[in-house]
Amino acid sequence: MSTVALVALARPTFDLGCAQANFDSARALLTELGATVVGPSELVMTVEDVAAVTLPDADLHILFMASFSDASPAVELLGSVKGPVLGWSMREPGEVGERLKLNSMCGVNLAAHALMDAGQSIRHIHGNADEAHVRAAIEDALNGKLPAAKTPPLARGASAPREVADTALAWLKGKRVGAVGEAPVGFTPCLFDGAKLNSLFGLDVRQISIDNAFERISEVKSDRADKAYASALAAQPSLGDVNVEQAKKVYGVEVALDDWREEDSLDAIAIRCWPEFPTDLGACICSSLGRLSDRGTVTTCERDVLGAVTMLVCESLGSDENYLVDIVDLVEAEGLVRLWHCGSAATKLAADPNSATQYIHCNRKLGVAGNFPLKTGPVTLFRIDRDVDPANSTGLRIVLSRGESIPAPNHFQGNTATVRTEPDAAVLVNGIITGGYPHHLVISWVDVRPGIRAIAEKLGIPVTEW
Repeated sequence: MSTVALVALARPTFDLGCAQANFDSARALLTELGATVVGPSELVMTVEDVAAVTLPDADLHILFMASFSDASPAVELLGSVKGPVLGWSMREPGEVGERLKLNSMCGVNLAAHALMDAGQSIRHIHGNADEAHVRAAIEDALNGKLPAAKTPPLARGASAPREVADTALAWLKGKRVGAVGEAPVGFTPCLFDGAKLNSLFGLDVRQISIDNAFERISEVKSDRADKAYASALAAQPSLGDVNVEQAKKVYGVEVALDDWREEDSLDAIAIRCWPEFPTDLGACICSSLGRLSDRGTVTTCERDVLGAVTMLVCESLGSDENYLVDIVDLVEAEGLVRLWHCGSAATKLAADPNSATQYIHCNRKLGVAGNFPLKTGPVTLFRIDRDVDPANSTGLRIVLSRGESIPAPNHFQGNTATVRTEPDAAVLVNGIITGGYPHHLVISWVDVRPGIRAIAEKLGIPVTEW
């Protein structure tokens, strides 16, 4: 008889009814299969919830991602238990075009990165409790056989000539990344070493506090915010359906960020977009980032500086605009993943820029976020990440893959790309999660892989290419 410590994480901005129902089904399956289930019987969502949890000894520890959550509870509760931890993510419910109700897979992905940082390891299963393969995997785990940390075969592509790397690095040298605020709690992929980025790429990270950003925003004159709003409305008339007061706040933020960009000669901005903007400003600033991106400034949310660096490296190799995405959905039988973020894509990246509508943020229900599918065609998936291996003097690692964004409706509110991956989609997802790679990938519509290989060889950064 196995004792299973089951911890279910969630966040109130997601569909808690669905999250609770899935959690109840998971507990029922474990009990049906003969396990003794210990751990909190309620969803763990707050600091107080985490503090109240005491996990007794167990044969198996399951991190059940009932909805998205930051990774801090996972590390607090499971970072030092006897591993590997089994991460369990849920299918996305709902109809095409609705909001992303759970974002469970991304939550496991984020937790896996943080657990790796803490010296823990993770295995992964994806699917609901009533699926046959899930039942079989749980039964195996109860018998001591965890899912394999399976990865796709490594790719062996050719590198671009060394001159390509030299030219790209020369282009990057002196570029400036503006970083607003701290990384959100539990978002370990959004941490960075500025000195490393300077020594390797010649990049300069300029940081300001979130309070300083709000001061800059408060100094924007109303006529300038009105003008920016009018420009956005003329470009995308769908903005007229969004609350005007919220929208003007968003385009006031655009003006403030644009002023800072000009003042400090910034090439990229990585901003802590929540919780302060929705809670204190009363608006979601996704569309302001998209408009800056349309004008040539790299932007990332969640203060993801390394995400911005990844995007700049893509641009140094000729990619033009690209986008920061989460892996949020998997369709194993069709070899598809859905890549998504909540609405900060440049309209240039829309499948149809003329139909790139603006809407409210899918979870916060505040304006303004883009709501359109991303364009189609062959894509590169790429990410520069911190490396915890002390033998790696660069402190960085790269994960790289390939696929094709296919014609599809905007599956989730925000910006979605439906991608058929070159490696098996399910194995690719498993490799990313069990390898502790970031939840944020960069999608580029130009094949920059030869140049990335050349840059990595020149700098000594290890590459995992699938």
